Amino acid sequence: MRQIIEDDWPLFLALHGDQRVTRYVCDTQTQSEVRERFESRLPLWLPGSTHWLCLVMFDPHIQEAIGVTGLKLAEPTGSTAEVGYLLLPQFQGKGYGSESLQAVISYARDVLCLDALKGVVTDGNIGSCRVLEKCGFVLEERHADAFCIGEQLFDDLVYLNRIGRCLEGR
Repeated sequence: MRQIIEDDWPLFLALHGDQRVTRYVCDTQTQSEVRERFESRLPLWLPGSTHWLCLVMFDPHIQEAIGVTGLKLAEPTGSTAEVGYLLLPQFQGKGYGSESLQAVISYARDVLCLDALKGVVTDGNIGSCRVLEKCGFVLEERHADAFCIGEQLFDDLVYLNRIGRCLEGR
């Protein structure tokens, strides 16, 4: 994995333009809305940054970009971050989401010294729930009718992983 760069625009657009990827994430967006989301992730990410750390995932066998993963600090000096991931449809269900999330967890714990990670999933996104659970996240809260996609209200499922002690200390 590596941080997203300008050359990753086609991947980012493909992810956000495919309803199979975004059906539990957001309404269909215009290309300019997707571009704005993309550009917000381009600045170099350093600990304390307020934008998403967006990492491009690669399949090592075909040397091809397959999706994105990352985290966003709850607050610049906080000890919690939200995680997220999107995979192209042909790479879903093959373990890439879990593998990339495990790497994000290790980085958050061992380098950033965070205490907890949060994953927010739209109810019905069974695959994403399974990824979080496989990586040690536990369903902590359900927010009824918290998110609207295509004029339909969905519950938000909030998962938490108390990732443990930082190896370096604080």
